[in-house]
Amino acid sequence: MQMILMLIIGITFSSPSYANPTLGLPELSIPTNNPQSPEKIELGRLLFNDARFSGNGTISCASCHHSDKAFTDGLKTPLGIDRLTGSVNAPTVINSAFYETLFVDGRANSLEDQALGPFTNPVEHGLKDYTKIIDIILKDDQYFAMFKQIFDISAGDISIDYVVKAIASFERTLVSGNSRFDQYYFGRDRTQLSESAARGLRIFRRKGNCANCHEISWNNALFMDNNFYNIGVGFGKVKDKIDDLLNSINADNKLDLTSAEQVELGRFNVTNVIADIGKFKTPTLRNISLTAPYMHDGSIKTLEEVVEYYDKGGDQNQYIDAAIFPLKFTEQEKTDLVEFMKALTSSSEQ
Repeated sequence: MQMILMLIIGITFSSPSYANPTLGLPELSIPTNNPQSPEKIELGRLLFNDARFSGNGTISCASCHHSDKAFTDGLKTPLGIDRLTGSVNAPTVINSAFYETLFVDGRANSLEDQALGPFTNPVEHGLKDYTKIIDIILKDDQYFAMFKQIFDISAGDISIDYVVKAIASFERTLVSGNSRFDQYYFGRDRTQLSESAARGLRIFRRKGNCANCHEISWNNALFMDNNFYNIGVGFGKVKDKIDDLLNSINADNKLDLTSAEQVELGRFNVTNVIADIGKFKTPTLRNISLTAPYMHDGSIKTLEEVVEYYDKGGDQNQYIDAAIFPLKFTEQEKTDLVEFMKALTSSSEQ
């Protein structure tokens, strides 16, 4: 299985002593109702890259998750069917197998659930339902044979549930560890980080409070905590409407917000809990130097600008997390923090 992971991700390693692509990652849990197999993973890879599964045959999962961009697309917000613009930045798929919830607002509880959403999203794949997907599979000899063999089902049993199981199996192989940080921290090789990056690690864990949300455990580091926070980004779009919003909620009226404003409510859109207004899921920082632009709305272009945003204490609002406050970094500390984040890249482009 490790060889499959290395081939799919395309990671190369300069030192044979660090041939483990999962160094620094926790053990991966596989659902009992969707066990992995090389054949299912390959089927999922084909489905992930098939643009026929969209309204006009131009959009695949890979359209917004490019393997050469750490499975992001490099855009502020993605382009979907007919070049329609999405509402949130496309997150990396790498290491999403370790997440407890998917999407920036956490509305999906598994990779299988997540894979369903984009197909019928009118801005993404633009399908009315899943009928077209099943029709294509039934008419494609390769797909038909693979589904029959892998899932031991007949033509009449092929459904979207099996499609997303295969896609999720592929996505569970998109894991990425073994960065220079992992070799330094977990591999105990102190030559792997520059002096600047090593100082940045200390800032990350202490003065910067970064590790409060982008966690580093004693034996692994996902650089995320599966939680949700309001850090102020994008909240200006709805800040002046919050009182009206709360009145609407209390009166059980329809919220008077545009679709762009609705997105900025974040986790609240899932839970309807007032304390969740403006909260978004902590993103992983692994391969962060490859996944610009940043934040849920793609509004920050560089890592240097991200550090500046946190240094000033974010854009304050009544729901912002208590851990967001001015950090008073020196210029050297800002540089060191960026150098550390660059050391979290695991790909051959490191």
